[in-house]
Amino acid sequence: MRVGPSQDEIRRQNLGALLRYVHLHGATTRAELTNALGLNRSTIGALTADLAAAGLVTEGAPKETGRAGRPSLVVRPESERIFAYAYSIEVDRLRAARVGLGGAVLDRRELDRPRGLSAAEAAPLLAGAVKEMRQALPADAVCVGAGIAICGMVRRDDGLVRLGPTTGWVDEPIGAAVSAELGVEVPVIVGNVADVAAFAEHARGTAAGCDNVIYLYGDVGVGAGIIAGGRRLTGHGGYSGEVGHMVVSRDGARCECGNRGCWETEIGEHGLLRAAGRSDARGRDALLAVFDAADRGDARAQTAVRQAGDWLGFGVANLVNIFNPEMVIFGGTMRDLYLAAAAQVRSRLNSNGLPACLEHVRLRTPMLGADAPLIGAAELAFERLLADPLDVG
Repeated sequence: MRVGPSQDEIRRQNLGALLRYVHLHGATTRAELTNALGLNRSTIGALTADLAAAGLVTEGAPKETGRAGRPSLVVRPESERIFAYAYSIEVDRLRAARVGLGGAVLDRRELDRPRGLSAAEAAPLLAGAVKEMRQALPADAVCVGAGIAICGMVRRDDGLVRLGPTTGWVDEPIGAAVSAELGVEVPVIVGNVADVAAFAEHARGTAAGCDNVIYLYGDVGVGAGIIAGGRRLTGHGGYSGEVGHMVVSRDGARCECGNRGCWETEIGEHGLLRAAGRSDARGRDALLAVFDAADRGDARAQTAVRQAGDWLGFGVANLVNIFNPEMVIFGGTMRDLYLAAAAQVRSRLNSNGLPACLEHVRLRTPMLGADAPLIGAAELAFERLLADPLDVG
């Protein structure tokens, strides 16, 4: 009867831990790796040699050092050679990127997305953007996978988009469609845009080092990515975080999900434009025009922004009371609304939030900006490699 992991399993775990550290922190000396991972120098040397032989990292002298004596070798991720494709399917645009090991966006494409575009129509457009990027690939480049971020409810087991109210998708197998168009044997993993953006900001953005985080993402609708105890909180089937469909007004406006008074009917695109008297407009540019008009003294725009900011603070207070996060991050159009109505958000949060839950919470905007969904989608694709670096061809 075997007790405990084998030596090979321990080695693979250590390889994954070392590669993950370099992936998240960039160029790192052997001495720093020794301290961070709690392994001795000879073990670190052997592990980095294995990863270098696999083409995943390089080792070399530091570019500069002010210390006497022999400098510690620096381990760097092979960002140009090892990469993942990342896609973000948004209400008005499609984005594709090639993201290198280490998190650097190496190449990108962006396309307009007509509202109503189906998954079958979107897949060849995304694949076409990738085919363009392939032309600039190094000869020895290796794709380890692809990740897709999308606004909607995504089934964790197979990436099926069960419901995307703002995209009009129901039971759409977007991962399989993109994989078929790409024609490559790499896994394509699908995730909710707020969830993967939270993943990215927690891994290498403004929430790095925070174990309890809420990332609010707005497009037409509103969703949340939740990090609890350092782990993504995705729910039983993968559908958690649909905070935009939290009912806040029983007799409120009809939501695209079919209910009335959902939170996103007050703070989402349609609600804010309706309150500003611009129901015929749509898209982020239309929202930015409302915020600009409010800045210039337009009374109706100012009222709409204040009202939406108050509702934003109302919902955030509920989430803070439930999840007790260290940080709330406002991404997508929620960033624009938060910056335009920060006073109302904070006032309502302070009024409705429980004092104990408010003691340490910080309100922030994304360090990774609009790239958070792309980088998060790439992180989904890298997970398999980081879990077992020697098991990925």
